[in-house]
Amino acid sequence: MRATLTRRVTFSAAHRYRRPEWDDGRNAATFGACARPNWHGHTYVCDVTVGGPVDPLTGFCADLGALDRALRERVVEALDHRNLVLDISAFAEGKLIPTSENIAGWIAREVQEALGVGTRVLRVRVAEEPGLWAEVEPT
Repeated sequence: MRATLTRRVTFSAAHRYRRPEWDDGRNAATFGACARPNWHGHTYVCDVTVGGPVDPLTGFCADLGALDRALRERVVEALDHRNLVLDISAFAEGKLIPTSENIAGWIAREVQEALGVGTRVLRVRVAEEPGLWAEVEPT
């Protein structure tokens, strides 16, 4: 039998969308209010789903303690009350634009690296607000 386990965490962070090779007009036309120079922020809700075979001895499909440590260290401590563009090198200007899609992908990679090969990250969902979220399923 296989199962999944999902843990939810929240973090607050600021960002803006901007391609440095584009002028302000093109950035504004493409990214709208998200391109404004004075940043904006969200309280993100992040769900990370892991899974695998259920261990017949423990009844677990994943080590919840290891997942909680990975989320605390790699997501909450890394991103909470940060400016994603200024503080997280992956989102520095000219690199990944800190969209919910890219944030979810970054979280998936970070959490998978922390968990190692014993547990597989199956899905990461990042919501900027109650009615808007992105999901990634790492391959």
